[in-house]
Amino acid sequence: MNLWIPYGREGKLDIDLPDRNLLAVLEPNHVNPENSDPDRILEKSMSGPIGGLSLHEFLKDADRLLVLVNDATRPTPTARVLSLIADEIAPKEPDFLVATGIHRHPTEEEYIQIFGKSNYARFKSHIFSHDARDRDNMVYLGKSTNGTPMSVNKLGARADSILVISSVEPHYFAGYTGGRKSFLPGIAAYDTIEQNHKLALKPEARTLALKGNPVHEDMVDALAHVKSRAFAINTVLDKDHRIFATCSGEIHASLNAAAKKANEIFAVQIHEKADIVISVVKFPGDIDLYQSQKGIDNAKHALKQGGIIILVSQCRDGIGEKAFARLLSSAGSPARALEEIEKEYKLGYHKAAKLAEICLWAEIWAVTDIAPESLEQIYIRPFDSLEQAIGAAIEKKGRDAKLLVLMDGGLTVPVLEKRSGEI
Repeated sequence: MNLWIPYGREGKLDIDLPDRNLLAVLEPNHVNPENSDPDRILEKSMSGPIGGLSLHEFLKDADRLLVLVNDATRPTPTARVLSLIADEIAPKEPDFLVATGIHRHPTEEEYIQIFGKSNYARFKSHIFSHDARDRDNMVYLGKSTNGTPMSVNKLGARADSILVISSVEPHYFAGYTGGRKSFLPGIAAYDTIEQNHKLALKPEARTLALKGNPVHEDMVDALAHVKSRAFAINTVLDKDHRIFATCSGEIHASLNAAAKKANEIFAVQIHEKADIVISVVKFPGDIDLYQSQKGIDNAKHALKQGGIIILVSQCRDGIGEKAFARLLSSAGSPARALEEIEKEYKLGYHKAAKLAEICLWAEIWAVTDIAPESLEQIYIRPFDSLEQAIGAAIEKKGRDAKLLVLMDGGLTVPVLEKRSGEI
């Protein structure tokens, strides 16, 4: 079978897969949007909210309005949303804060990607980027039940009304992106994010789960200390980044509704697991290995014990956040890395833990733009081409090895179909 594999923003890799080995090529499920007009989907959602006021009613009493938007690592259609509401919010003279969490600041090109050229030009003087490490720019609000100190960007503390524009898709330890994640980690202080993300080490912190997920529940608990009124616009995009549905309104109720819509697209059933899983992370999630790790974690759900994951991701910014890579490279082995994490947790170690856990029962190979020696130091075997990686994997696993391709591995979650009689 011939496949074109996306690589980077516009690149493609042309590969031929042996038919006898190919188990499945998985993409997010095909869905029909609630309306063929994406603007109509957005408008209907904002005027008919899930809990609370409509956006129009919400804005009436907004004296100090802050708009939280995702950074360039998410495909959120922020520009389209803003184009619909720009004239209504402009008289409020809102500030805009890019909810970066611990990601780097956007580049000029990425600001335009996020806001759209006309919106960026119109609101540029009121657009800011969050810096979690800037202690002087944080305001302490209180502690969650778990002891997470909720400190947020002063713009978030100062606003009386906060409009959140986000997108909802599966997340490997928070359950789903969207909603409350715009606050924590989005505009939270470094130590706040660190404390919350430590909970990702718990087995209950997993994809497609909100109830009982300690990371999500800590986010909700910590967010209770934010006294500003909030209105969330949670978009759900299909595999081609088109708006499938939008759930707006009260921040938690709208997220729960959006998560159900996201499952229709991204939870994809499989009949059996494979010996080899190729996981392709698409733009913009392929910005670095720190983000692309989600494609590795999703792939594990379709992989047999002792199997091989082949990550395909440009990683145009290299490794990304360095803490997890430093820990893995200095530990010497996956088992030793997990021992070190158990002794002392630092932000980023949850990534190291998830990767090290997989390395205890499977192999991780990769086709990226990262220097080979950098990958080898963190137990990932580099390859110059996908053809070489596939050939080597079949040679290692045997002539009849089964191979599965995740065409959008950063978002697609394989779910093993239950057999008859299973509970």
